[in-house]
Amino acid sequence: MNEPTIDFEKGNGLVPVIVQDAADKTVLMLGYMNEEALQWTQQTGQLHLWSRSRRKLWLKGEQSGNHLLIKRLTLDCDGDALLAEVEPETGETPICHTGADTCFFTEL
Repeated sequence: MNEPTIDFEKGNGLVPVIVQDAADKTVLMLGYMNEEALQWTQQTGQLHLWSRSRRKLWLKGEQSGNHLLIKRLTLDCDGDALLAEVEPETGETPICHTGADTCFFTEL
């Protein structure tokens, strides 16, 4: 069986990243990575994402100081999505820009 490789082309250069708390498995947010964000994440051990709204690379927590440290990064079987299990560096600030601990708090 061949190991899957990341297919950035399916998503026009981006792959979705499900960000999950490594300790309690809460889904914290959904982000996107391009190849550069993946390289920075792997090199530094801190979550880097591609901001679709600002059209630039960003380090999660660059403003709050609460960086997300990568504990485990896994690729799905189709090679077009990632799961990032993380640990908040400080835990002193919320994960979501709305002030919530997770970006998934609105029930439909």
